[in-house]
Amino acid sequence: MVRTWKAGRFDLSYTHGKPLIMGIVNVTPDSFSDGGKFFHTLKAIDHARQQLENGANILDIGGESTRPGACAVDAEEEWKRVGDVLKELVTWNVPLSIDTMKTTVMAKAVDLGVDILNDVNGFRAEGADQVLAQSNAGAVVMHMQGEPRTMQNSPEYGNVVGDVENFLNHRLIELEELGVPANRILVDPGFGFGKTLQHNIELMKATPLFSTLGAGVLVGVSRKKMIAELTGQNDPVLRMSGSVAAANYAAQHGAAVVRVHDVRETVDAFKVWSALN
Repeated sequence: MVRTWKAGRFDLSYTHGKPLIMGIVNVTPDSFSDGGKFFHTLKAIDHARQQLENGANILDIGGESTRPGACAVDAEEEWKRVGDVLKELVTWNVPLSIDTMKTTVMAKAVDLGVDILNDVNGFRAEGADQVLAQSNAGAVVMHMQGEPRTMQNSPEYGNVVGDVENFLNHRLIELEELGVPANRILVDPGFGFGKTLQHNIELMKATPLFSTLGAGVLVGVSRKKMIAELTGQNDPVLRMSGSVAAANYAAQHGAAVVRVHDVRETVDAFKVWSALN
């Protein structure tokens, strides 16, 4: 069955086993995955172009690292990093996402014409849900226990799948009450955001369950510590194979979108899997 995610200028269609691919573009000096390789505006734009050429359906631009232990940046600095990148990319007529927790950054991005607000804080900052409701942007609502600097200290849950499902369901209800329908929203269990390896595995296996909440599911585990713990690869670049395997698992279990660094490799894996099935 074809499902549609309404996101700004676009109606994005996906089916079971054929998710959309969101290519990551980090405009940060301290990204865990690339060490600030694309921090400058022109390098970020070139990387975005490469992600599209490699087969990305959506570009996700971030100006603040949310890796465990990361230091926060203020809204002015975050916008300084991403503003010129977004101004260029929005003219490309491709689905464009901003990865931010900050209400003011969201508002500026919406004014530019960005299509998707991707919030690791689940639109809980003051006014964030109103910015979303007053726009036609798509949303990614993520679960995070704690905040980036401390979230991995000692994460605990009564039942991680039940707790995350409950949080996401309540956010969907609250956003719908503000006028944001489920077909504009994806839910993200928040792999690595206040979770142990076992929590992450349980959440991944529950992807079909999260798909029943009424919104599509975004899965983002690319190059994360979860992959390192499963493969023994401490260098993020060497986590590509494990990341592609995880994306393929998510695709076969109902993910609407997979958020990845290694777009070409993920696209190729999906092509092979599709042909063999």
